[in-house]
Amino acid sequence: MSATHSYIMPTYSPQPISFTRGQGSWLYTADNTAYLDALTGIAVCGLGHCHPSVTEAIQDQAATLVHTSNLFHIEWQQKAAHSLCTAAGMVSVFFANSGAEANEAALKMARLYGYKKGFKKPKVIVMEKSFHGRTLLTVSATANPKAREGFFTLDSDFIRVPFGDIEAIKLAALENNEITAVFLEPIQGEGGLNTAKDGFNYLEQVQDLCNQQDWLFMLDEVQTGNGRTGKYFAYQHSNAKPDVLTTAKGLGNGFPIGACMVSGRARDLLQVGSHGSTYGGTPLGSRVVHTVYDILTNTDIMQNAVTEGNHIQHTLSHDLKDYGVTTRGHGMMIGVVLPESTDCSNLVDKARDEEKLIINITGSHVIRLLPPLNLKREETDQLIEKLTRLIKSALS
Repeated sequence: MSATHSYIMPTYSPQPISFTRGQGSWLYTADNTAYLDALTGIAVCGLGHCHPSVTEAIQDQAATLVHTSNLFHIEWQQKAAHSLCTAAGMVSVFFANSGAEANEAALKMARLYGYKKGFKKPKVIVMEKSFHGRTLLTVSATANPKAREGFFTLDSDFIRVPFGDIEAIKLAALENNEITAVFLEPIQGEGGLNTAKDGFNYLEQVQDLCNQQDWLFMLDEVQTGNGRTGKYFAYQHSNAKPDVLTTAKGLGNGFPIGACMVSGRARDLLQVGSHGSTYGGTPLGSRVVHTVYDILTNTDIMQNAVTEGNHIQHTLSHDLKDYGVTTRGHGMMIGVVLPESTDCSNLVDKARDEEKLIINITGSHVIRLLPPLNLKREETDQLIEKLTRLIKSALS
């Protein structure tokens, strides 16, 4: 076997770098070179790398009890469920292992809701440029053609409309009488940091229509949840409230866990035997969720995300306006929008190699920034300086 052979299936094309440790907003290579992490594992480590309270909780629980299964009551699961539902204003939660699994649970509930109504082929309205996961059902709800190619997706189960267009949803209602739900992201992360033209008011419009039509109003907050936008959940920037709410990523600050919460029309859909997960809500994972909740609710970290996020957006918009650069997003979920003609093919590499900055590109010409929520002002200014230099070089 060649020394360069990898036993990892090539489902990713990893960058030519490896990190050996992380601390706060920084990642370090084996030779101790520091990189400012403005991606945080794709919105996962919202509290920064190796947050001391999370580390302590993991270490203590790993030495106490890791797993028993859901055949038994799990005290930490009860505590985590209470915390999360309190933060979200929801009634109950199903713990999964990822965002895709949480979304799969949501979509199964939409089908079950239609079944209980006697629908033969229930359909869910989803959005153009959406991303909901890579299981067969969630990738069918996803818009990305590359993610869907070759998997014979279940397209007949979904109706796809433009994001932010309430009239398109109303039209869909006129053309199909077996719609059971609308499923969307408050901000589209993978699709290009897209925000609705009416902002978060769009969510209220969708909920009103769902109420009129007796549909489930379902929100995917896998990426936008857990303080990312400056509220615990992004929908809390509005007066909307979902029947089904999913989240993951920042939920465990790096520990893999997801959640699907219910309220309203969805509160009693799942019963004993209708869904399950061997690893869902273990003592270890649940304690991490509870710890993250304590940090988010007992510190000013979400306000810091708003303050520093606004500083990033305002400064970049001002300093780069002559280059045709704009910004969008909320809190620490920021899209830096370059002119569509920009060649972004090497921006990630240049940022890493020349600026020691970790970013990524989404929607072909949008730099996606997902820094830690507790980014310090001096780190914020370093991020702005590095990014400004990178963009000016690319556009000059």
